[in-house]
Amino acid sequence: MRNVNALEVRNRLGALLDELERTGEPVIVSKGRRPRAVLISVEDFKRRFLDRQTEEQRRTLLDRVKAAQAAGVGGVDSLTVLRSLRGELR
Repeated sequence: MRNVNALEVRNRLGALLDELERTGEPVIVSKGRRPRAVLISVEDFKRRFLDRQTEEQRRTLLDRVKAAQAAGVGGVDSLTVLRSLRGELR
């Protein structure tokens, strides 16, 4: 992990981005000797944030399916529940 100051980022952003793409190592950006931000690769971003968001959406959907099944009368099957949820999402 590399630590750079904000001035270096301003002066060498293109080179830092090339380095980040090549190594995949995060770059800590400091200002006034205090870490302020981190540059990460697109792959890290997807893995850490977008995949987490997708997982949260999956959990929410599963919770809704379970709740709908529990509220159903007379043995509502999963397919019926999914169809009703799909109708809500449109």
